[in-house]
Amino acid sequence: MPTVSVKRDLLFQALGRTYTDEEFDELCFEFGLELDEITSEKEIISREQGDSKASGASEVILYKIDVPANRYDLLCLEGLVRGLQVFRNKIEAPRYRRVSPASGELQRLVITKETEAVRPHAVAAVLRNITFTQDRYDSFIELQEKLHQNICRKRSLVAIGTHDLDTISGPFTYTAKPPGDICFKPLNQTKEYTATQLMSLYKTDSHLRHYLHIIEDKPVYPIIYDSNGIVLSMPPIINGDHSKISLKTKNVFIECTATDLTKSLLWLKSEMKFSVAVFPAGKDCIGHDGDHELAYRKEQLSSDFINRKVGISESTDRIAQLLTRMCLRSQPTGACDNIEVEIPPTRPDVIHACDIMEDAAMAYGFNNITRTTPRAYTIANQFPLNKLTELLRQDLAAAGFTEALNFALCSQEDIADKLGKKISETRAVHISNPKTAEFQVARTTLLPGLLKTVAANRKMPLPMKLFEISDVVLKDETKDCTFFPGRCAEIIVHGKSVGRLGVLHPDVINRFELTMPCSALEIDIEPFL
Repeated sequence: MPTVSVKRDLLFQALGRTYTDEEFDELCFEFGLELDEITSEKEIISREQGDSKASGASEVILYKIDVPANRYDLLCLEGLVRGLQVFRNKIEAPRYRRVSPASGELQRLVITKETEAVRPHAVAAVLRNITFTQDRYDSFIELQEKLHQNICRKRSLVAIGTHDLDTISGPFTYTAKPPGDICFKPLNQTKEYTATQLMSLYKTDSHLRHYLHIIEDKPVYPIIYDSNGIVLSMPPIINGDHSKISLKTKNVFIECTATDLTKSLLWLKSEMKFSVAVFPAGKDCIGHDGDHELAYRKEQLSSDFINRKVGISESTDRIAQLLTRMCLRSQPTGACDNIEVEIPPTRPDVIHACDIMEDAAMAYGFNNITRTTPRAYTIANQFPLNKLTELLRQDLAAAGFTEALNFALCSQEDIADKLGKKISETRAVHISNPKTAEFQVARTTLLPGLLKTVAANRKMPLPMKLFEISDVVLKDETKDCTFFPGRCAEIIVHGKSVGRLGVLHPDVINRFELTMPCSALEIDIEPFL
């Protein structure tokens, strides 16, 4: 879950009242959030870097609040305050609409077909007539970073750029060029660099180096510039220094380049409520701000459905009021017990009826729901596979063996070359994008992991008696599912395998009735395979 850090006093000022820590913790719980930590910048630095580094740091109290991963509208102070105020019936849920500029002149963004090779989609928006304070500016930048890490998947799906509109002029062009043909002064730098030089420069940057792999192997890099040829950004890496925003900025031009158009639209709708431009890809095209409406949609469901699923008994009018407190404007239709629910563009997490039901339960209060005995009775029973392996673990531990727990992923060499086998004969499931050479395939046997454990503990006194009972993964070419999980056991004494149980397929174990404890070394599993 994403964690949002907000200044306590600033939060209380926006909410219009002061809470004790316990009261605010309870309010968060009622709204479906969690107050994770109460701290300060000084305390965080002291804990992570030591007291000497924390000298002079701010002692302003910070609330760290855990927010559901799909509630993008709550990832900043402003979104939290708006949601809580609506929940407390202090304000009505805002209604969002696009607004044409006072001058009537619409901004344009031209997308060229060259972008198909790297990041084919783009959306844009203009935020006009704003006033930044230091706190608002910090919140704006932090929201952008939170979205980058969350819905934007570390810029791999969407990259966001914000620019001072008064320092640039439209129409804007989004295209892609060879890295050697791109040259501009990047954010917070003093001279111009080519795109090739920038990629080398940022390889040692603690923040930007994590995003270089997204485009560094592409033949062309995406670039956005204005009508005067001024570079706004080279997404998803860095913005240009010329158009950077500041506390004096009044109008902000926001551009999002993306590999996923849906995600880019969700970003704009989640927090930036202003005119939005959406442009297709794959050809030269021109779009105007306001081409895409901030669309609402309506759903209907019955109050009986919510009452049954939540376990309450409330009237249709009461349930409509509960949903309205969650920023879902609702009203009875007058037909039976149906409720019409209006879902705003800022709530992409509401997909179907059960999401609406969950919000109604949240507004009602989980602690207010009466506990009842389930109408359906079932008898719990341990899975046969787990029952067998637990008995094996107990007997092996009683015999003086130590259980090892190793990673389920390993290198190709571990299950092939080091065991005298060919990788093509191992039925291994390969990882398409391994992050390291140590995690290339799913293990087909437990032996490599145990041998690594032995190698890492050679200084330990003998005898060294190890065992592992865990899952392995093997390809199954005969079924729709390309692989099946199985469970096997490996027993090691002094670095030598002295006992092995074959792969236990769940279907096999379900036919294997183990009614009494027995020694692992005395069980012959092979007849059941």
